[in-house]
Order: sequence, then C-alpha cells, then structure tokens
Amino acid sequence: MTAIRLLLVDDDPLVRAGLALMMGGADDIEIVGEAADGAEVEALVDRTRPDVVLMDLRMPSVDGLTATERLRAREKAPQVVVLTTFHADEQVLRALRAGAAGFVLKDTPPAEIVDAVRRVAAGDPVLSPAVTRRLMAHAAGSTADTRRARARARVGALNDREREVAVAVGKGLSNAEIGTGLFLSVATVKTHVSRILAKLDLNNRVQIALLMHDAGLLDEPGENGN
Repeated sequence: MTAIRLLLVDDDPLVRAGLALMMGGADDIEIVGEAADGAEVEALVDRTRPDVVLMDLRMPSVDGLTATERLRAREKAPQVVVLTTFHADEQVLRALRAGAAGFVLKDTPPAEIVDAVRRVAAGDPVLSPAVTRRLMAHAAGSTADTRRARARARVGALNDREREVAVAVGKGLSNAEIGTGLFLSVATVKTHVSRILAKLDLNNRVQIALLMHDAGLLDEPGENGN
C-alpha cells in the first residue's frame, strides 16, 4: 500500500513536532515536509508532491487561507485540511470556499486527526453535518442577499436531478443515503456528484454544501423528499 504523503504547515515548532510525532506512528502516512509559514508552501509542494497538506490558518507572513487559495488554484493540487482553534471562524469558511477538504481543531484527539488525513486522501471531506450546519449559520450575514442571488444563478446550470443530489449533499447525506432517498444506485449518485462539481467548477462536497446553503435551498420544503 502506498503511503499518504503529508505536508505539515504551522508556525509553532511545538505544534509541528507534536503533529510529526502523532503522524509518525501511522504506518500509512509519510511526512514529506514541514513549513513554518504559508510563503513556503508552494515551493515545498513542488518539491515534495504531498497528497494532503495539514494547514494552520494563522501565520505571520502568508496565512493559511492565502496559501490554501493559491494551492487549490493549481492543477493537480493536493488536498488541504485546515488546522484551527476555531469552530466557526470566518477564515475557516473562506478556506472551505477556496477548496479545503475540511478542518480539524487543534485539540482534536490524535486518532481523529490521523483519521481525517486518511479520509481526505481517500476523497472524503472532513466535515460532519453538525459542524456544517454551525458553519453555515455563522456564514449568514449582511451579504446574504447578494450571495443568494449569485448562488442561485450558478445552481441554474444544474438539471432537476443534479439539483436534488446537490441539495442532498448539502444536507450531509452519504452517497448511499442519497441513493436510497432518490432511488438511485450509489454509482449513479457518484456520477451526478462528479457532474455537479464539473458544472459548478467546485472542488469537493463541502463546496457543494456551502453553495446550496448560499442559494437558500437547504431549508426549502420538498427538497429531496424532506
């Protein structure tokens, strides 16, 4: 089995040491580099070719948000997991909108952080439905009307079935749960999700969920049978 190549990014050397110790105990994870600031990330990614970047948000020169945006704009970008002390911080939301695959808190139990890296490497976002709802509630604010209009215009690119699937993804349902609710096979659901990502120019399911929230579709009656 090929090891997951992991890059650690945090300005605190003690945090990096702790993460390195934690991840070093996993047989299927290889730490290929460490960075103390977002300014170092792109060069390190070019040199080490990580599968996953564990990214602190708050750094003195180039912050993790900017580094995430730069990485996710690249072709064949590694997955990014945001490392933060905040449950619902505006920077976390911006990082998720930029294409981060999820986030973990710095006080998360070590086994869960290791599991998060594995899940993201396998293509699964690290964001529970409960955390998604909390973040979305935090996102609602003064620009909600403008954001909703833009989001609804983008969602207009989807056909009816793709929209149903997108709403179900926004509600935190797994592919199997979506398939059961919409009477589709898991393979068909996966195909729809891939088409949604391509049509909307999104990176992952977290971004689908945020867009469906912005469009105001998650609370509408009758969506996905709810």
